[in-house]
Amino acid sequence: MRRPPEFAAMAAVAVFAALVLAAGAGAAPLPAALRLERALPHKGVAVEHLRERDRARHGRRGLLGGGGGGVAGVVDFPVEGSANPFMVGLYFTRVKLGSPPKEYFVQIDTGSDILWVACSPCTGCPSSSGLNIQLEFFNPDTSSTSSKIPCSDDRCTAALQTSEAVCQTSDNSPCGYTFTYGDGSGTSGYYVSDTMYFDTVMGNEQTANSSASIVFGCSNSQSGDLTKTDRAVDGIFGFGQHQLSVVSQLNSLGVSPKVFSHCLKGSDNGGGILVLGEIVEPGLVYTPLVPSQPHYNLNLESIVVNGQKLPIDSSLFTTSNTQGTIVDSGTTLAYLADGAYDPFVNAITAAVSPSVRSLVSKGNQCFVTSSSVDSSFPTVSLYFMGGVAMTVKPENYLLQQASIDNNVLWCIGWQRNQGQQITILGDLVLKDKIFVYDLANMRMGWTDYDCSTSVNVTTSSGKNQYVNTGQFDVNGASPRPPYSGLVPAVAVAVALIFGGFSRR
Repeated sequence: MRRPPEFAAMAAVAVFAALVLAAGAGAAPLPAALRLERALPHKGVAVEHLRERDRARHGRRGLLGGGGGGVAGVVDFPVEGSANPFMVGLYFTRVKLGSPPKEYFVQIDTGSDILWVACSPCTGCPSSSGLNIQLEFFNPDTSSTSSKIPCSDDRCTAALQTSEAVCQTSDNSPCGYTFTYGDGSGTSGYYVSDTMYFDTVMGNEQTANSSASIVFGCSNSQSGDLTKTDRAVDGIFGFGQHQLSVVSQLNSLGVSPKVFSHCLKGSDNGGGILVLGEIVEPGLVYTPLVPSQPHYNLNLESIVVNGQKLPIDSSLFTTSNTQGTIVDSGTTLAYLADGAYDPFVNAITAAVSPSVRSLVSKGNQCFVTSSSVDSSFPTVSLYFMGGVAMTVKPENYLLQQASIDNNVLWCIGWQRNQGQQITILGDLVLKDKIFVYDLANMRMGWTDYDCSTSVNVTTSSGKNQYVNTGQFDVNGASPRPPYSGLVPAVAVAVALIFGGFSRR
């Protein structure tokens, strides 16, 4: 993940300021005051930077061009981070590994399968984080329950078949892995088996401390953007369907059901809910998962903006090796298939309130309004197989870039997947919704929800357990200050007046 360059942060705001200062002529005049301020201190990072960061994540997954019985209960994980790309731009959780156990911060990623953490020694691994969290290094030599996985192990053989492991000629050599990102950064290491500790919600409405032996990655090398500290975490927690995912491992051990759910808070404070179990709430609707896919693919059939179906050939969304719609919590923004992007943006632009001013900044469609987005912008509906709709509110497709007095600059956060017909629904879309990944029945469900409140989850006894998310509120953790390095808004005004800023 790259820290946003200062001049990129200025570009959209400068165009916005120019529009406001020149608003004396034409309809809906805007105040020409030079007092500039942000609604929040972290706004203004360029969207193209966010695209680059998403592409770095997608590189290892190829997304962008360029049941055991006797389940004991529901495994409960805390959630921190937020969807706000100018604040954090990712969600992460904490896992406890080893004996004695240590806690590690790992990104929640439904677009990959493997849990891996940085190990000691490690080349290129950051030792501090701009997220104001304490990073740790796992050391298998100091854990009494740790053992390295050899290439002769059946679990390594399974990982080799999915290209998630590499081996030398000797069966006794360590089972290794290498994940490479699209921008050249990457990580490599070897697999170990050790104890994971977690909280389990039981059928008797009690929470128990539980543990299980799992296989995970021990990363001893990182390169490229993974070496940077601004948004550094200890590793990545893959929630995919393959045999070595923690979801699959705990289910095969009879620890948790073959279903997991999340509810990611969209506020700047972020946080939310993450359980290996099924959240059950009124309003949940389900659509089938596309079988035999490496990712969580859905059958998107049409897009409706302001009640009007977009003129997009439905075959554009058909799932294949080069097409499809993927749900991925490891992506910050959302990416539309190339052929669907222009109809989407054109429909949004045509449907905004007459009081909204339109402008294009660095290739991105943006808008200026002093009204609420809900009253000024249309609602979008995505229709999936079975006629199931996903409501996309303006906050789920717009990004706030800046504000001047009462006027706010919003830009469309959904990006064109250049030259590709793959659609990716990232955190911008997933926030403020319950999502249920029902792998036992190969379906996915969702509903709009206030993720700061409690939810009901199904336990193995068939009862519903009330889970209070207050204990996972990020306000209870160490506070994370806004990122430094952003250009103060007053500097943008000076640069605008004197022409003293550079552009890409």
